[in-house]
Amino acid sequence: MRRHSCFVFLFCGIFLPGILGFPQKNTSIDCDSLLPNYEAEPQTSAPPYIIAVSFDNFEPGNEIQVTLEALKDVGFKGFNLQAREIGGDVPVGTFKITDPNTKGLECHNVMNSAVSNTNSDVKQKVTTTWIAPLDVKDLQFIATVVQDLEKFWVGIQSKTLTPTHSESVNGTGKSKRKVCSECIC
Repeated sequence: MRRHSCFVFLFCGIFLPGILGFPQKNTSIDCDSLLPNYEAEPQTSAPPYIIAVSFDNFEPGNEIQVTLEALKDVGFKGFNLQAREIGGDVPVGTFKITDPNTKGLECHNVMNSAVSNTNSDVKQKVTTTWIAPLDVKDLQFIATVVQDLEKFWVGIQSKTLTPTHSESVNGTGKSKRKVCSECIC
């Protein structure tokens, strides 16, 4: 009986995670290529996911809310989300983790330079906060989204965000323009 129990325990530990969905071991998405580390080809169809951002412009230190969301009823189990300069191939800025379904990742020795999933539960939407760094150019948020072991999309992009480098935007991304009621033209 003891031998039978050990076999059942071993079988469950090795095979059950892969059978139930997104595998539990070695389930990472590469920081550079944004490819999952298992054998499958990315989808070439239009992704059923979008990346929405709270502002179009930013200054160093601004906090931008970033939402990865499924269109219709197509959920996702895994993802990797980064900010990259246009034409760049490394993450810029850092993320403040605000959603229990997200965790920060270390890419290129920078903590929280990317965001990923904490579990393989099906999600419709995750939200995080990105903090703009110094000296960054136009950028986009880019993601790989894993629907299941057979379907994933690489290179999903947000709209382009532009640095303002002026006094017109404060640390929250909101305008600091002054209203003048008695201005002389």
